[in-house]
Amino acid sequence: MTFSNIFSTTTLANGVKMPWFGLGVYKIQEGDNMLSLLHHAMELGYRSFDTASLYQNEAGLGKAIQTSIIPREELFITSKVWNTDQGYEETLAAFDASMERLGLEYLDLYLIHWPVPHQYKNTWRALEKLYSEQRVRAIGVSNFHIHHLQDVMRDSNLKPMVNQVEYHPKLTQVELRSFCKQENIQLEAWSPLMRGRLQNNPTLNQIAQNHNKTIAQVILRWDLQNEVITIPKTSHELRLKENADIYDFVLTDKEMEIIQALNENQRTGKDPDNFQF
Repeated sequence: MTFSNIFSTTTLANGVKMPWFGLGVYKIQEGDNMLSLLHHAMELGYRSFDTASLYQNEAGLGKAIQTSIIPREELFITSKVWNTDQGYEETLAAFDASMERLGLEYLDLYLIHWPVPHQYKNTWRALEKLYSEQRVRAIGVSNFHIHHLQDVMRDSNLKPMVNQVEYHPKLTQVELRSFCKQENIQLEAWSPLMRGRLQNNPTLNQIAQNHNKTIAQVILRWDLQNEVITIPKTSHELRLKENADIYDFVLTDKEMEIIQALNENQRTGKDPDNFQF
């Protein structure tokens, strides 16, 4: 597996190419600052952008796409259906609303944000319909455990192509990663930097010093070498450049193992089995 530059892609189960590296726009507020940040990201080579209806910034991302010099077909745009919009008809309506805010004719990836009990299978049927109508190039889920994935796959025509979950050195999701690999479901990391809580970790700091890199760069490189798509979020232009500067070094097998051993099954977000839906 080669990750030679920020344009490197993986191929999803249906043949669609998705960048290994992108930008999450959670908590970035719409306005001139967001527009400037996204245009700067595109100048740096970012092509994958991850939003959701919950983030209330789909329109801001849409404006950045429409005012960018980068052709639409070179970008990979992800959004998600929120919990209160789940169900078959409700999801179709939510997708239309997202597309209107984004101002796009198609989406690259649409995800179920959380596995809402008694709803996510109907939601998945709606995603399959959107996919069959070619309104979205790939469909997937977010925050799904193995049993949620198995439940969806039992009655569906299509497997999820992506599962976006909390993933970082304190939550290495070994069983889930193995299951997804076996089922050809691409794992994607949200909160890869554990919301900044690993910035003073002595183990990561030592590995970072070995390569003359930052702890954040080491973690993001670890994601890639684990074949996990990563979408760190930042609202700082300098951090955008720093996060993307991970293609001129390689972690050794030993370093990969040391980072893996930091796991404590520690979450910064909710456990999907204990989410108050």
